[in-house]
Amino acid sequence: MKKVCACAVLALFLFTGCASFLPNGFIYTNVDTGVAAGPGTISYSKVGTAEAQSILGLVATGDASIKTAAKNGNIKTIKYVDYHAESILGVVGKYTTTVYGD
Repeated sequence: MKKVCACAVLALFLFTGCASFLPNGFIYTNVDTGVAAGPGTISYSKVGTAEAQSILGLVATGDASIKTAAKNGNIKTIKYVDYHAESILGVVGKYTTTVYGD
């Protein structure tokens, strides 16, 4: 019985990954990635950010939308967007969207 339980737990960790556009680490995640870029040059005069947090993977709050980040930076024309995710053991997570533009 103990072997069956151990195999079930091992299979749970090995075969139940979540599909994500970001690489996720089970123990620690600290990832930056580009989300979108507009046409033209990559020069900008303003930066805006928006954040969301998660606790225990059970509760998530905040608004990390591109719209909110652009509003926070008073950006009317978006040049490009970056995304940052940081998580420790899935216990606490912080997710930041950064918008660059004019």
